[in-house]
Amino acid sequence: MQRKNKIRLLLFDLDGTLVDSSRDITEALNYAIKPYGYVPLSVSETIKLVGEGITRLIEKVISDNLSIKEEVINRFLEHYSKNLTTHTRPYPKVEETLKALDSYTKAVISNKREALSRRLLEELKLAEYFEYIIGSDSTPEKKPSPVPIQHVLELTGLTPEDAMIIGDSNLDIKAGKAAGILTVAVLYGYRPPEVLTEADYFIKKDLSELLDLLRKIQE
Repeated sequence: MQRKNKIRLLLFDLDGTLVDSSRDITEALNYAIKPYGYVPLSVSETIKLVGEGITRLIEKVISDNLSIKEEVINRFLEHYSKNLTTHTRPYPKVEETLKALDSYTKAVISNKREALSRRLLEELKLAEYFEYIIGSDSTPEKKPSPVPIQHVLELTGLTPEDAMIIGDSNLDIKAGKAAGILTVAVLYGYRPPEVLTEADYFIKKDLSELLDLLRKIQE
C-alpha cells in the first residue's frame, strides 16, 4: 500500500499485543462461572473467546443461560479488578520498543473497558508512553468498528494516511481497514495467523520488529 505521508500516529491493541493477560482473564472468568456449575476453562480455551470485550466473553461462555449474565459479569469484574496484573506482563521488547518510538504519537485502542485498560497500563508502568487510552466504553462503538480509530484521529487532527494500527486480532485489522489506515498484525498474540491474512504487514517474533518496519515503509 503506497502512502504519501509519513506515519505519525501508532494505535496499539492491548491484550495479546502489548501484554499477555490471558491467565488473569482466565482466572477471573472461572471465578465468575464457578457457582453456576460450568466447567473451568483453560487459558488456551479462554484466549479463543476474548477480544470483543467482557460482556461478549461472558455471553459466549454462558450462552445456554443468559439470565445470569449480569451476575456473572459482576463476579468477573469483582475478581478481575483486584487481580489485573497478578500474572499479566508486557510481551518481550514492548517497553524498549515504546521508548524507541518517542517521536510518534501513540494510543491504545482496546475492547477492554477504559478504566481497566488505563489501570492495567499504569500498574505495568506503560501508561506514560501513550497520549490516549481508548477502551470499549470510550466511544459509541468498539472494534471492529472504525469509530475508536476515527475518534483518535479527530483528537490528534491527523488523517488516516498518518496512522497505523498494530494488533493481534482480526478485529484490529478490520477496524483499521474500515478507517483507511495501515494495519500490522502481530503473530505472537492470541489469534492464529490464518485469521490475520488481510493485514498489510506482519510482526512475527516481538514488537521490536515494528522499528525496522517503520523505517522500511517510510524510506
